[in-house]
Amino acid sequence: MKFNNIQSCHLGPEISPEQFIPEHFFLYLLKGSMKAFDGQKHYDMVPGDYCIARKNHLIRYTKYKEEGEFEKIIITLDEPFLKRFLERHPVETRPATQRDTFLFIEESRLIKNYIQSLEPYYTGDLQLEESFADIKREELLIILLKSEPELANVFFYFGMPSKIELEAYMNLNFRFNISLERFAFLTGRSLSSFKRDFQKTFGTNPGNWLKKKRLEDAYFRITQQKQKPGDVYLEVGFEDFSHFSFAFKKEFGEAPSKIILRSA
Repeated sequence: MKFNNIQSCHLGPEISPEQFIPEHFFLYLLKGSMKAFDGQKHYDMVPGDYCIARKNHLIRYTKYKEEGEFEKIIITLDEPFLKRFLERHPVETRPATQRDTFLFIEESRLIKNYIQSLEPYYTGDLQLEESFADIKREELLIILLKSEPELANVFFYFGMPSKIELEAYMNLNFRFNISLERFAFLTGRSLSSFKRDFQKTFGTNPGNWLKKKRLEDAYFRITQQKQKPGDVYLEVGFEDFSHFSFAFKKEFGEAPSKIILRSA
């Protein structure tokens, strides 16, 4: 089914620009393609694909435009909204068994029709009122639970992540550019206990360890995999190229641009 008149739209609270998903959201890809990586698994999406992105997971996206455009629908299913829904529609839940960051939904005519029903609200000057936005979000949630009832175990769990082993988690996820507070939360700790456990585990503080680990990964990618420094710095968790170059030269004695020339 084609949705030629529907453009990118967003219902519910905005999504954080971090490489962290703070609330569940439904994603429908209209135009372009996307690759995502959560530290363990790669995900590919093309037009017509849709999924649930799960809260409290790490994710990195790469978007590819089609004819200069990338169009998507994002509908945030945040905790306050889900709790209000649960008051009106009680649902029995049990611990979720799904572990993936993106949960792809089986193709459904109900979903396609729902996407089509959004079209009148995203053309011309018509604005979607907040009260009506909640109605459309509730409609989507009912459709999703009808299609896949086990999603209730994902949506309606409101607890914090449980405490997990620190060393394995950090070695797997150090490339994600998130705050120490996020790392603490995702490993089931307060910030103070995270820093304390980190010192015991690694013998240094999290900031120093993260910087060194990311620089070592960058050095390997540049010297062994022949990747360009301008492509590497974001992949290993740096935000700014000049900061990356300064830290790289301080650590290894040469700028990354010189090292790649020497190792070519």
